[in-house]
Amino acid sequence: MPPIPLASNPLPRIITYYQTHHDSAGKPISLLPLLTQPGISLTHVILAAIHLNEDPNQITLNDHPPHHPRFETLWAELRILQASGVKVLGMLGGAAKGSYKRLDGSDAQFERYYVPLREVIRARGLDGLDLDVEEEMSLGGVVKLIDRLRSDFGKDFIITLAPVAAALLDHRSNLSGFDYEALEVMRGHEISWYNAQFYCGWGDMSNPIMYEMIIRKGWPIEKVVVGLVTNPDNGSGFVMWEFLSAVLTLLRGRHERFGGVMGWEYFNSLPGGKERPWEWAKQMTSVLRNDASLTSAQPPPINEATKPVLEADPDAPNSKPVQVPKQFDYYSDDSDI
Repeated sequence: MPPIPLASNPLPRIITYYQTHHDSAGKPISLLPLLTQPGISLTHVILAAIHLNEDPNQITLNDHPPHHPRFETLWAELRILQASGVKVLGMLGGAAKGSYKRLDGSDAQFERYYVPLREVIRARGLDGLDLDVEEEMSLGGVVKLIDRLRSDFGKDFIITLAPVAAALLDHRSNLSGFDYEALEVMRGHEISWYNAQFYCGWGDMSNPIMYEMIIRKGWPIEKVVVGLVTNPDNGSGFVMWEFLSAVLTLLRGRHERFGGVMGWEYFNSLPGGKERPWEWAKQMTSVLRNDASLTSAQPPPINEATKPVLEADPDAPNSKPVQVPKQFDYYSDDSDI
C-alpha cells in the first residue's frame, strides 16, 4: 500500500525531529520507512541540531560539519522526502548554548555568524528553520534573525520556534529570555507555528487542560503544535498511548484547525522503538489524519454554558512549590544509544 497522500492543507501537522542519525555501530538510521511504510502521512522533518561555533565558518550538525561524509546518506534521503512532499527544516540551537548569543550582538557580529548559516541553508535546500532558543536572547535579536531569514529566503520559507509550553502561558516560565507573546504581536505574521514542548516538566499532555488554557489565552489554534517525547528515554513527560490517543482525538475533534504534533525524536520512537521508529508517525496518522477514524471518534458538542473552568496544574492546599526541572540533555550521535 502506498503512503497516505499529503493533503493540500497540511493541518494537522505530523512532525518528527531527527537528531540521532546513526546507531551505535555507526550505521545511518533511515528515514525512508516514513515514506514506504503504509498508513503514514508525515508532513515535516526537522533536522537537528545546527550549531554556530566560535569560528563563524565552523558550523556543525551535531558534532561534525554538514558536509562530512557521514551525512551523505542523510542528505540523499532528505532530498527524497522533499521530492515526496515532506518539508524539511533545520533546527538551530537546542540545549547546546552559544548559537543565539553569537547572533544577538552588534550588527557586525550578527553578519559574521549569520552569513555562513545562510549559506548552509541554501546549499542544503532546506525548506525552513526551527529556532530552538534555549538560552538568553533579546526580543530585538530574535526579531532581527526572523526578518533576515524572511528577506533572504522569501515568503515560502518556513520559520518556526520551539518554546516550552509553559512559556505560552507565562513569560517567566521560559528558557529563551524574550517574551513569546510580545514576539507574536511583533512578528507573528512571519512565524508559521510554535513547536511547544509539553514535556520535561514544562507541559503535560496526559490531559487536555494545559493545551486548552493556551488556546483560551488567545494563541491561534493552527500555530500551536503539541510537542511530545516519543520515548521515556528522551526525557520526562512521556504519555502512554492509551491516554495520549484519547487526548489527541478530543483535541482534533474539538478544534477544526488543530495545529498537529511533533515528536522528539525519531530514532527510538515508540511503539516500534529503535527497530521500527516509524510506527510513532503511523499512530499519529491514525488519530490525526485519517478522516474515517475521526468521523467515528468525534467528541460530543460542548455546551458553552456548562463548560467547566479549567485550571492548569491545580495545587492542593498547602502544597509545596513545584521545582523547576533540570535542563534536558538532548541526544547526539556520540551518545550511548
